[in-house]
Amino acid sequence: MTDFIDPDTDLIVFDGECVLCSGFFQFMLRHDRDERFRFATAQSPLGQHLYSCLKLPTREFETNLVIVGGKVYQKLDAFAAAMQALPGAWPVLSLCRFLPPFLKNPLYQAIARNRYALFGRHETCLIPDASLRSRFVPDGF
Repeated sequence: MTDFIDPDTDLIVFDGECVLCSGFFQFMLRHDRDERFRFATAQSPLGQHLYSCLKLPTREFETNLVIVGGKVYQKLDAFAAAMQALPGAWPVLSLCRFLPPFLKNPLYQAIARNRYALFGRHETCLIPDASLRSRFVPDGF
């Protein structure tokens, strides 16, 4: 599935219409000082391909995907993997991966299902400006 992605390149795939998900993307841009991560929206050809390969819905995105070292993370584990990769004190937030599934899965699902109502939705998918394009995986991946 991820054979076409360089295993040395870590990737975050997020819903480009979701205000919360786009906020996560902006947060990662600010704190990923080493530019470790590349990005793709879930609506992009790469995003659609990955969600399809993982047998996830390709219209309603209830999880971001974080790929670190060739391993795909979903839901709260995706957030934890992203936090673990950041410098400074941010890795402490990765401890959420140790929450028992009966707590973390319903918590994540409740936020994911209601994210548009709680945080809003962009009318169009995020289009990176020229300065950010190099951080995005090209459409032809």
